[in-house]
Amino acid sequence: MQEKPLTSISGYVLLLVAVGCLIAAAGLGIALKSVVIPVLLVLLAIILFMGITVINPNEAVVCTFFGDYVGTMKQGGLRWVNPLYSKTKISLRARNLNGQTLKVNDKMGNPVEIAAVVVWQVKDTARALFDVDNYVNFVQVQSEAAVRKLANSYAYDHMEDETSSVTLRDSTGQINVFLEQELNERLERAGVDIIEARVSHLAYSSEIAGAMLQRQQASAMIAARRLIVEGAVGMVEMALERLEKNGVVALDEERKAAMVSNLLVVLCGEKSVSPVVNAGTLYN
Repeated sequence: MQEKPLTSISGYVLLLVAVGCLIAAAGLGIALKSVVIPVLLVLLAIILFMGITVINPNEAVVCTFFGDYVGTMKQGGLRWVNPLYSKTKISLRARNLNGQTLKVNDKMGNPVEIAAVVVWQVKDTARALFDVDNYVNFVQVQSEAAVRKLANSYAYDHMEDETSSVTLRDSTGQINVFLEQELNERLERAGVDIIEARVSHLAYSSEIAGAMLQRQQASAMIAARRLIVEGAVGMVEMALERLEKNGVVALDEERKAAMVSNLLVVLCGEKSVSPVVNAGTLYN
């Protein structure tokens, strides 16, 4: 089913004609003894009134004639069409769908909570009314299915799948684009256009949230420790190189190892160290 425009005429003139018919019918009913002409005028006025419809901004009227789709009127104002047409109004305004929070397994099998906000509007009135049973409910169900498929297709973050270039948490822009594409494909049958779709809520499910938080904290601590160790090793290398280059002191391998050990303890320790002054020689 494809939408097609329906030609209509201005309803203001015909509204005046209908009102004139009623006034004329009243006047003739008083002046004439016959009621045939007044009745005909009243019937004509009723027919004219039946064909008049008001179309608000961003609204359309879908017309059918004994079950056959004849077209859609989108021109706003007071319009008039065949009074035998059945008319159904449909909104063309943008609408918000605030999806409920769903519990879904991501690509790695971890339960996550995810929800999305979808902005949509009807672009093909014929498909919306005749190709699906209830286009509003169709949008809700298909949006939920699209969010579930999105969550199943990607890992929550790179800690779960280090080889993945796109994750739910770290690739928000790309994830939203994929969600819009999936929704447009699913809702094309209903004549609905997706203006915007965004993930509004994303978190680990409550039963594993604590464990995943500990894992993230451990990963952050390991990364920080790695950085500290790399810096400490660089400083020790620089200290030994400078001492040897300037000839400040000559150390054998055993003393170098002891010095390296002491420097690493000082630089990598979490607490401040208490220095010990050696009053003798290096070999005491």
